[in-house]
Amino acid sequence: MADTNNPQAAFLDSLKRNNDKIRDDRANAIAEDAQLMYKRETEDLALSLKRLKREQENMLDMSPTDANSLVLASDFDAKDYVAKDLEMAVKIRNLEIKLELAKKRYAYLFGAKIEEL
Repeated sequence: MADTNNPQAAFLDSLKRNNDKIRDDRANAIAEDAQLMYKRETEDLALSLKRLKREQENMLDMSPTDANSLVLASDFDAKDYVAKDLEMAVKIRNLEIKLELAKKRYAYLFGAKIEEL
């Protein structure tokens, strides 16, 4: 153990570490970095999924200015609406698959479970 009263002790202790300790320290640092980045990526996927679902739900709001107004039939482009809705549905499904796979891989790689996001 390093002597905190002697700043040179930590350096000397570091030089005296054996190969197993050095490899163990490196392995721990690599695993910790990978685990944190994997978890962050999974959380980002979950956030993107929530936002996309919210955006798709907001497409159902046909009140352009307030709760009492409604889009005029002549202003509504059904083909455009359907295309955008289906495009969003595909993006949502792809994100759901990616998120599910990320959670499974995280559990496999790090032996821990990511709670519902």
